Amino acid sequence: MRLPTETIERLLDTWPVARLATLAPEGRPHQVPIVFARVRGVLWSPIDAKPKASLELARVRHLRANPAASLLLDAYDDDWSRLWWLRVDATARVIEPATLAGNPEAEAAVAALRAKYPQYARVPLSSGEPRLLRISIERVSSWRASARAGI
Repeated sequence: MRLPTETIERLLDTWPVARLATLAPEGRPHQVPIVFARVRGVLWSPIDAKPKASLELARVRHLRANPAASLLLDAYDDDWSRLWWLRVDATARVIEPATLAGNPEAEAAVAALRAKYPQYARVPLSSGEPRLLRISIERVSSWRASARAGI
């Protein structure tokens, strides 16, 4: 069963975390959990100041080389009749600091991220120069085990 359109819209606006899949240059998939906010139909994710293994993140390198991306939102429940998932196939690009300043779309994204995640009152939205991922939705697929799915 597919998720109803109104449920998909609500999830894209309110679900707290997604798994972002990108492709490494050798073609291997790479997934990481991300936070995101939707602004005027576009998903945005910050490269924030939480501790990172390196300054240049794999997701950033991958998207610069190949903008194909996929996001997965899902929930597990021991009652399998409540299972569901939502996949967003997308094109993503890195919005660099030089294009953030004075960009109304990016400024709205930053405001939406701060509103959705109160943690950004304590954790800087960016480490060093701010960067965002702009994720343009191309296709949405969904599944739910039953009408009782826990959403």
